[in-house]
Amino acid sequence: MAEFLVLGAGMVGVSSALALQAAGHTVTLVDRIEAGCETSYGNAGIIQAEAAEPHALPRHFMSLLNYAFERGNDVTWRLDGLLQMAPALLSYFRQSSAARHSKIAHVYSQLTSRSTTDHEVWICDASAEHLIQRNGFAMFYRTAEAFDDATQKATFLTKEYGVISRIIEGKDYRVEEPMLQSDPVGVVNFEQNWSCRSPGDLTKAYADLFVSRGGRFVFGEANSLQQSATGWRVMTEAGELSAEQVVIALGPWSPELLKRFGYYIPMIYKRGYHGHFTSPTALTRPLMDVENGVVASAMTSGLRVTSGAALVPMTAPLDTRQLDRGAKALSDILPLGGRVIEPQWVGTRPCMPGMLPLVGAAPKHKGLWFNFGHGHQGFTLGPTTAELLAKSIAGEESALLSALAPKYQLG
Repeated sequence: MAEFLVLGAGMVGVSSALALQAAGHTVTLVDRIEAGCETSYGNAGIIQAEAAEPHALPRHFMSLLNYAFERGNDVTWRLDGLLQMAPALLSYFRQSSAARHSKIAHVYSQLTSRSTTDHEVWICDASAEHLIQRNGFAMFYRTAEAFDDATQKATFLTKEYGVISRIIEGKDYRVEEPMLQSDPVGVVNFEQNWSCRSPGDLTKAYADLFVSRGGRFVFGEANSLQQSATGWRVMTEAGELSAEQVVIALGPWSPELLKRFGYYIPMIYKRGYHGHFTSPTALTRPLMDVENGVVASAMTSGLRVTSGAALVPMTAPLDTRQLDRGAKALSDILPLGGRVIEPQWVGTRPCMPGMLPLVGAAPKHKGLWFNFGHGHQGFTLGPTTAELLAKSIAGEESALLSALAPKYQLG
């Protein structure tokens, strides 16, 4: 058994610490702030077992033109963001070909299909059952054309990956979801999805479980990481800490840190925002207004509205246009209530051009391990890729581990 530092206390990092601890290793979890306070705090709180196919970049001209002129609300951009991410976006475009995306999806679906099962044990052990709902995720459609396309897609997902869904006519779904103020054209409810009433609190509960089992959580600065003669060291509030091995689980901050060690990792940074509203009633389950690129979820802080993707630099100033437009659209169908006064949350989804997370050994350094690049699904896949990382560290081999391995993906 070995000593590990795990850098990053989001869902992926905390899960990595728990999985390595369960494998018998001595683990110290390091972050600059409390667990679950960054991207793992602000997402829509959905464990997406249905997400068998990762988000591809559309390749047909009209879709790209719609993105260019921001005719929808699911994607916005800034020129400096596009220029900064140009190599990654070009690779993303190539990887999104139908043939390549199909191969990627058959790897990705092996992760999402087990996501709820992998969360289940820790939800129970962390006494976090009160945060979880197990009644699906509703995709809300306003037009017949979009609903027909979604119905066909749901049928394909069932046939190809075993994803279970329910196709519901609008008037019938309004009976099921009394919060709605008008009938949708139709809804697709993905039955296997779970949701969480506070993603940050679930991540903290997992971190508390890790500590209760003898793990150590220390405030420190990941950017102080250095390789030593015997392993790795990092500066923390407790002084310099050393370990034989280190796991990088810093989400969108991972590539910048790893540049110092000679790794130049292309990443697409998809920024998102949320806001809470004082709606008088709670949604039965999370609801995505597909045509307006926005998700509404019942949270302990109120009704959370979460925006789509903004392709901007990590340091770009706040721009809540997507959130504001999405909330306005939702107000036509849901009684949102007033906006909760709180600091504006912003987070970044760390998306790899190949759409698969990097999980496994660093190609050029002994004792350095990666677990990041989960895109939209870090909250969903944290426990799953953590278990796979532990298997890789134990020397196990499989086609799935090879597909996720950094040496394979980075070339």
